[in-house]
Formats: sequence, C-alpha cells, structure tokens
Amino acid sequence: MSLSYYHDRYGLEADGVLHLNDGRYALIEFKLGQTEIDEGAEHLCEIEKLVAMHNENEPQCPLRLPDLKLVITGTEYGYRRDDGVFVIPIGCLKN
Repeated sequence: MSLSYYHDRYGLEADGVLHLNDGRYALIEFKLGQTEIDEGAEHLCEIEKLVAMHNENEPQCPLRLPDLKLVITGTEYGYRRDDGVFVIPIGCLKN
C-alpha cells in the first residue's frame, strides 16, 4: 500500500491517492468544515470524469476508475453522497 498526491495540467488535484497492492485506489480530499465538502467532492468527481473520458478516447490503454472517493472532514457525521463520494469524519479513523 502506498499514498501519493494527484495534480494535473487542468488544475485538478486530490490531497491523497491511496494505492493498494492489487491495483485498486481511492481518491481522497481533506476538508475541515461542512461548507467545503461539496468542493472536495466535485474535485474527486471531475478526476473520475477525466479518467472515463481518457478511456473513451484511448480504449487500447484504459485506466482504472477510482474504486473509492473520500472526503475526510472534521464534521460529526459520515454518509454516502448521491455522487458516490463518502464523507468520513476524521474521528472515525482513529485506532
């Protein structure tokens, strides 16, 4: 397992990309408050759309779509958004 950062020529970025040894990966954004969750989720969905567009344009060399999109927050509740992004309070990650 490894962790990296994503930034592309279009200005899109993800604070973290968690790579598992079997090829799966998760895109991660860290946002402190409730008001920033939408922005973080939009970034992750845009990256996923770019990968899907690449796969349409380059079918001979497809890229794997993210297996998980996470926004880690300082908020109290976790949930799954309609766009498939999981909002996870950082307190759920301890221990």
